[in-house]
Amino acid sequence: MDGLDERKVKILDAIIRTYLETGEPVGSRTISKYTDLNLSSATIRNEMSDLEELGYILQPHTSAGRIPSDKGYRFYVDHLLDMKNKEISDMKEFVIEHTEKMEMVLKQVAKLLAQDTNYATMISSPKYNANKVKFIQLSQLDNNQLLAVIVMEANVVKNKIIPLTESLDSEILLKLNLLLNTTLNGLSIPEINLGTISRMKEQAGSYSDIVGVVLDAVAETISQEEMEIYTSGATNIFKYPELSDSRKASELIYTLEEKQQLKTLVSDSLSNENETGIQVYIGNESPIQTMKDCSVVTATYELGEGIKGTVGIIGPKRMDYEKVMDSLKDLKIQLDGIFSKPST
Repeated sequence: MDGLDERKVKILDAIIRTYLETGEPVGSRTISKYTDLNLSSATIRNEMSDLEELGYILQPHTSAGRIPSDKGYRFYVDHLLDMKNKEISDMKEFVIEHTEKMEMVLKQVAKLLAQDTNYATMISSPKYNANKVKFIQLSQLDNNQLLAVIVMEANVVKNKIIPLTESLDSEILLKLNLLLNTTLNGLSIPEINLGTISRMKEQAGSYSDIVGVVLDAVAETISQEEMEIYTSGATNIFKYPELSDSRKASELIYTLEEKQQLKTLVSDSLSNENETGIQVYIGNESPIQTMKDCSVVTATYELGEGIKGTVGIIGPKRMDYEKVMDSLKDLKIQLDGIFSKPST
C-alpha cells in the first residue's frame, strides 16, 4: 500500500473523514480524539509528516493542519470501495445460503405440521416490514454510468444503473456517498419525508437528479420483495365429511394450490397481530371466501429486524384447537431462532 501500515491507514482515514465533515485543515490533537490508536499528539504528528512525505496529505500553510491530497482521496475511495465490495459479497453469500436454507426448512415445516395435525397447512416466507437503509454505495462504471448498490437492514441488496450526462470525479462521488449514507442510514421509507428529500437535493446541488434516482431505487427495493407461500396436506380435507363435498373441497384445494388468496390471509394475520402472535379465524371471520366453512389458526414468526412470516393451519370448525395452538407456539419458538445469522 505504498508505505502505508495499519496505523497510517487509520490516521489517514480519520483525517479525510474529519476534513469531509468540517472542511477545515485537521490537526494532530483532533485526530487523537477520533481514533482508537491511543497515540500521543507527537506520535500522530510524526505519522502525519510521513503521510505528507508520501503525498497523501498536504499542509495548506505553515502551522495549519493537514488536508487530503488527490492521492489521499484516491486511496480513501479505493479502500472504501474494497471494504464495501467485500461486505456486499459476504452479504450476498449469506442471502443465497439463507434463502436456500429457508425454502427447504419452510417446505419441511408445512409437511411435518400437516402430518402431525391431519389438517391442511401453509407457511409464508418472511416479509421485511419497515425495512431500513443499511448503506448505499455509488461507484462509477464508466463516463456515462453510475452503479448504485443499496443494502437494506435485512440484507436485501439492490443494484441500480444510473445514466450520467457527464463523468463524476472521485471527490464529488465521495461527497454524494457521504451525503446519502449520513442522511439515510437507519431510515425506513416512511421516515424519508419531503423535508429530508428537499434538504438532500439542495445539498447535492447540480447532482440532485442522482439523489432522486437513488431514493426511487430504495423505494423500489422494498416494493419488489416477493412473498413465497408453501402448503401441504391439502388432501387431508377429504378426511372431514363437512369439508369433503366435491365443490367445497375442490375450491379449497384450488385456493391452497393457487396460493394467491393466501397472501390476503398472511397480510390480515400480520396487520392484526396480537401479543401472542396467534390468531383464530372461525367460519365467516376468515378473509378468504373458500374457507368460510373452516377454521384457520395462524401464528406470526419473527426472524429479527422486522422480518416476519405467517404459518397457518386450516381444518374443520371442530378442529382440536388446543393441540393446534400448542403446535404453533412450539413452532414459533423454533422458527424465531432457526435463520439467525451466527455472530462472527
